[in-house]
Amino acid sequence: MNPEYLLPLVRKPSRYCGNEFNVPAKKWPDVSLRYLLTFPDMYEIGMSHQGLQILYHIINRRPDLLAERLYAPDTDLEELLRQSKTPLFSLESRHQPRDFDVLAFTLPYELCYTNILTILDLAAIPFYSRDRNEEHPLILGGGPGAFHPEPVADFFDAILLGDGEEAIVEISDLLLLAKTEAWARAQLLSALTDIKGVYVPAFFEASYDTAGAFKGVTPLKAGYERVQRRILPEFGADQPLVPLVPVTKIVHDRLGIELARGCTRGCRFCQAGMIYRPVRERDPEQVLRLATTGIEASGFEELALLSLSTGDYSCLGPLLVKLMDTFARKRVSVSMPSMRVGTLTPAIMEQIKRVRKTGFTVAPEAGTDRLRQVINKGITEEDLLATCASAFSLGWKLIKFYFMFGLPTESREDLAAIPALALKGLKAGSGPGRRITVSAATFVPKPHTPFQWEPQLSVEEGFARVDFLKDKLKENGLQLRWGDPRQSFLEGVFSRGDRRLAGLIVEAWQRGARFDAWNDRMHLDTWRQAAAAVGIDLERYLARRDFQEPLPWDHLHCGVEPDFIRAEYDRALAGTYTPDCRVHGCQKCGLCDFKSIYPRLHEKEVQWSTRQDEQSETPAEKDSHFHYRIDYSRLGRARLLSHLELLQVFFRVFNRVGLPLHYSQGFNPSPKVSFSPALPLGTESRAEYLFVDLLRAIEPQEWLTAINRQLPEGLLVTAVQRDDRKNIPARVETCYHFRLPAPVTNRRIAAFWAADTFPVTVVRKKKERILDGRPQVTDLRRVDEKTIQLQMISEVSKAALKPLELLQAVLQLAEPDLIHIRVVKEWSRAAP
Repeated sequence: MNPEYLLPLVRKPSRYCGNEFNVPAKKWPDVSLRYLLTFPDMYEIGMSHQGLQILYHIINRRPDLLAERLYAPDTDLEELLRQSKTPLFSLESRHQPRDFDVLAFTLPYELCYTNILTILDLAAIPFYSRDRNEEHPLILGGGPGAFHPEPVADFFDAILLGDGEEAIVEISDLLLLAKTEAWARAQLLSALTDIKGVYVPAFFEASYDTAGAFKGVTPLKAGYERVQRRILPEFGADQPLVPLVPVTKIVHDRLGIELARGCTRGCRFCQAGMIYRPVRERDPEQVLRLATTGIEASGFEELALLSLSTGDYSCLGPLLVKLMDTFARKRVSVSMPSMRVGTLTPAIMEQIKRVRKTGFTVAPEAGTDRLRQVINKGITEEDLLATCASAFSLGWKLIKFYFMFGLPTESREDLAAIPALALKGLKAGSGPGRRITVSAATFVPKPHTPFQWEPQLSVEEGFARVDFLKDKLKENGLQLRWGDPRQSFLEGVFSRGDRRLAGLIVEAWQRGARFDAWNDRMHLDTWRQAAAAVGIDLERYLARRDFQEPLPWDHLHCGVEPDFIRAEYDRALAGTYTPDCRVHGCQKCGLCDFKSIYPRLHEKEVQWSTRQDEQSETPAEKDSHFHYRIDYSRLGRARLLSHLELLQVFFRVFNRVGLPLHYSQGFNPSPKVSFSPALPLGTESRAEYLFVDLLRAIEPQEWLTAINRQLPEGLLVTAVQRDDRKNIPARVETCYHFRLPAPVTNRRIAAFWAADTFPVTVVRKKKERILDGRPQVTDLRRVDEKTIQLQMISEVSKAALKPLELLQAVLQLAEPDLIHIRVVKEWSRAAP
């Protein structure tokens, strides 16, 4: 079945539209190698992932390569695909995954592993690499999970450790050669091992003792005993200049620019600090260029400066001033999601709040200075309270604190200090409405960190700490949000797991495990039952590891030497601070060769290129109002957008074309635009319209052309005209055409007209209601044997039947029949 018929039946069809703005227009026959970049979680999560967009950009800029995308289908679409025997499909071209040469999976976190199996199964691709042959796509992996991938290693043909910008080009060239010369799969896998950073699990064999305990990994290929991480020496121009712009709300709905990669603060719990070092800062001129081009090409309302520690960026002060000078008049805010206490100066806070106050988050991680010294956090209680005082004084009302419990050497006093510190932070400010949200979760020991040998709290111990914090955080203005210890338990199992867990993942998936990173989807009982079925003791994976015992990731080298990691563990127990090598010189972690790999900072004085910023509206324009009506059609994939999603699409289009809109006043200004009544999801229309309130008069035809250049597939402006009515009519008469898959007779239509009333039972806000459809209908007729015309009246203030609900009741159609009906709204005789 064509998947387009299924999408109107799912909870959020816009996840699968694939008609985002700035999608490259590449034709399938014109390329030699085709990638399907696959993210094993829902669209809202995957579209927020910076790494996938970078690779998408790199691959698609080459004329001989193509990259499309696939995100894990939600369970409702999965069920429909299975019921209808419809294959899974890519977003852009709707091709099946098996049609691609490569499925390249991002491994973002451990709780998405079952979603990998869902994707492979719906694509009719065997789970295990050993069961695949030349007829199947190559299955690649990458991302942060690549540094401890053993639980899923048997599912992958190859996994890339480290930065992908250069490696993906080398991999592509090798695959093109292999495809041209028709290499056998074994020859290809062997050749991939010559590319630095590529891990081919088939060339390593894990062994276990009779009790099932891990005994080590044996290399099977000479000269390939250890896989070295791939490191990009410095940033180039691989950040997309024109980002993909989603048509639906995503988790990080903004333009993200990677300010720097790597962090050498040396927090001992932090895996990212180990696997992404050294620090490589992007040139500030390039940041400004990417920001300016990206905002103009996207229409995003927020710019996020991304880094593991944005406040450590060498040129942050002058860069932030320049960015705010550039974007404040455009009502584009600048956020910095990863700021450390101590780097959030009052001057930086003043800049951030110029447009709107974005979220303010600090991460003490531990409640006491002693425990922060153990984990090498490098901030004091005094630093934290000073930051809170500054934030509250500058007008912020909400501050978020992040903590972990169960850290090495944690005492009862350390745990009790968490609520005490939150209360002190709250009292650091004055005035009404101040709040602090405390987020706390179980510490999970991660591979390649100094705490990789430490035990993890059990589920019961985790809940005991949550209960303690709940009891203590009852002061007005304090709120606790806690991570589920059951999810942390499973994360801990997979973080330090071995290849035996592949069978567990398959068993749990067969028992229904899906989307375990989502609180309402994760069921630990399912995993415990699966573990019992395959004979695995889950608790064993949370136990303390001996320094002499082999670790499942020993053959995967992150670049930091094991001796340094072990020394950092000893320094942790001694409470000894390890300083940042950016400031205090090399700490001898073993990563840098000081030829091509070393910290790259931009400390020079910035000389900005001259640029004339746009002027804000004049006082005269603020008092002038020019109202225009914009008519548009909404067909094809655009029918899958909800009303709120449609609003977002148009707002960003108006941002991109620079339409001189009036904005509301207040904390979050919004453009003054009024839309015609919402369409039922899945309905197409040639009769939509909206009103805009502008600062000045425009030339209609010029703006019609400009807007149409920016609209995603399926949306088209058909007219722009001056119209001073300002408001949407309260009563509208609308015409619909229904194209049915099978012929219909006039008998049931005649019965409808013969009735004085026509009650229909519908569900509104989870409650059943009975609505009379007879007064709504002004025309209902058969145009031909498969086409019905319906004309209805709807009033904004009254509950009404949806057109398809009425048609279903009149023709007595079964629910499955509805997916084959095409509904198109047309202008009626009494169109406004």
